[in-house]
Amino acid sequence: MNIHTTTPHRAAGPLAGLTVVEMAGLGPAPFTGMLLADLGATVVRIDRPAAPPSDHPLDTLLRSDGIVDRGRQSIALNLKDPRATEVVLRLVAQADVLIEGYRPGVMEKLGLGPQPCLARNPRLVYGRMTGWGQDGPLAPSAGHDINYIALSGALHGIGPRERPAVPLNLIGDYGGGGMLLMVGVLAALQHAARHGVGQVVDAAMTDGSALLLAAQHGFTAKGHWQDRRESNFLDGAAHFYGTYTCADGKHVAVGAIEPAFYRQLLTLAGLDDPAFDDQWNAGAWPHLRRQLERVFRQRSRDEWAALFEGSDACVTPVLSLQEAATHPHNRARATFVGTPQGVQPAPAPRFDRTPTALPAAAPEIGSATLPWLAQLGYAADDIQALRAARVVFAP
Repeated sequence: MNIHTTTPHRAAGPLAGLTVVEMAGLGPAPFTGMLLADLGATVVRIDRPAAPPSDHPLDTLLRSDGIVDRGRQSIALNLKDPRATEVVLRLVAQADVLIEGYRPGVMEKLGLGPQPCLARNPRLVYGRMTGWGQDGPLAPSAGHDINYIALSGALHGIGPRERPAVPLNLIGDYGGGGMLLMVGVLAALQHAARHGVGQVVDAAMTDGSALLLAAQHGFTAKGHWQDRRESNFLDGAAHFYGTYTCADGKHVAVGAIEPAFYRQLLTLAGLDDPAFDDQWNAGAWPHLRRQLERVFRQRSRDEWAALFEGSDACVTPVLSLQEAATHPHNRARATFVGTPQGVQPAPAPRFDRTPTALPAAAPEIGSATLPWLAQLGYAADDIQALRAARVVFAP
């Protein structure tokens, strides 16, 4: 595979010098941890002891060796023991940020809620990531991305008219979740730098995915959006914004919204039917879409991509994960990097004064336990006693 390759190492980046405590979990909070590590922060993850290998599909899928886990240092603790709680509190006293993604009340039961943590470190930014938020009727309930975006209204607008489509777990987990927590943490850090006090950041995937719908709510208020799928210019109804099947069964994406871009689409596709001139006549969209479907089926995806490349017609090939990693534009920007762990996206965004680099691969659970205990002031005999009592763990 001809893509940019690199040797992962400790990133510098704009957040170098920042220390983050991450409570190990799944989904959006680890994604925030990855973003912080990508931008140069020292992210110390509090892990449970390594469990015996399991062949269960879910355990295999979620085992801590994925790309999202890159760039961490791992301390393994038995958090049911108050001595382990004290280890975390000592770490918190030296940290700038703590992030956690447990259900409301779990951190409090562990003795690690905001009150004891902020008592140790009044400047701490305490980031909390949940699906439903820290309060509200559903706060204690389980859920996943699809549930949170269903309640926010996002899922309703995606897919064909017959039923909503499943948009991976990008909207709730990562866009409305991890990204939102990242924004909250950075905002709270700015406040702490100015005023010397930290605070709790309550990030909920329902809130975040609702926030991502700001434009749609704006269109609705103006009477330009219908609250049903495949009825609007961005949801697959318009012929000039959607995907089309090509002769080889692959697809192209068309996003020719502006008049000048739309005109290039028609010219390069060889469409001279006057019906296409009335671009925004929604009543004509089904007919015009059928005509475009017939046109795009006349050539392969890559033939269309070559025809439209370099134009402003806003037509691009729909690439698979593997194809995206080898596309010339992505290669030129080193958007993906090849590592011993496989192909992965490079850190983003990019900074000219404090450039980032790909962090190290996901750590072995507990690999940083001993050095961190020493840094936190534990004597060698105390560390040995904690290991013997199975309060702390190291490989």
